[in-house]
Amino acid sequence: MHEWNRAIELIEQDLAAPVDMKAVARTALTSEYHFRRMFASLAGMPVSEYVRRRRLTAATAEIIAGAGVLDVAVRYGYGSVEAFSRAFKAYHGLTPSDARRPNAVLRSQPQLRFHLRIEGNIDMKHRIVNKAAFRLVGRKARVPLVHEGPNPAIIEFQRSIDPAVTRRLLELVDTEPTGPVSVTVNIEETRSEGSELDYWHAVATTGPAPEGFDVLEVPAGQWVVFETEGKFPEVLQRMWADAATEWFPANPYRWAPGPELLSVKAQPGGTHGSGQLWIPVEPEGQPA
Repeated sequence: MHEWNRAIELIEQDLAAPVDMKAVARTALTSEYHFRRMFASLAGMPVSEYVRRRRLTAATAEIIAGAGVLDVAVRYGYGSVEAFSRAFKAYHGLTPSDARRPNAVLRSQPQLRFHLRIEGNIDMKHRIVNKAAFRLVGRKARVPLVHEGPNPAIIEFQRSIDPAVTRRLLELVDTEPTGPVSVTVNIEETRSEGSELDYWHAVATTGPAPEGFDVLEVPAGQWVVFETEGKFPEVLQRMWADAATEWFPANPYRWAPGPELLSVKAQPGGTHGSGQLWIPVEPEGQPA
């Protein structure tokens, strides 16, 4: 698969430039016909659709950063602002101007990487949020990190919390994310299996914290919010991995210091549901 990854890198060299598909296929050591056919089979989409999505992902980053719609449309090969806006809306469900509004939910096509399985062939639903300062109020414990499957330490910690405590906390909620949130912070830098982190059962609030609760002050900043649904806990754990390996390499942000927030809504039975992952971010190029 090394040659195929080199072919992808050739496409990625300049997303605003026309793609010489014959040269890309030669890099993958095959003909253009077989490259197109195999690409669609492996990635689940035609190579033309992949290029279109990657260009729109790159163009969206420039739109969000404040670039003019006409300049972006011309740079990415659209004949007019109208044509670009139609493509943009077909992809995101929003116009370029709507995408600049707070809490706009956008799509992102990560760069494909070919392994024994394919990563990056599913859009990651996300939104960028500029959030004022708030505080997390709740209970916390130091637990080991578990990448896959249930975390016994967290399960035991959650069981130890009196339901009356959760009801009292929910009375404090006055900002996103709503409801009880699972918070991870002070994670050991390696993020390896078994490394330790602070885990919170908490709520987000801008109001004062009652006595007897742990409190974490969170400064104003920018967040990326991922949304997912499926089987618990696997679909929730995959959000962290996908954020690190798929979304961040494809977007002009870096992971910023701060708490990571997980808001979950379980379906009856608790084996499936939906979740939101809030990760603090800052623009690439900004001084660390």
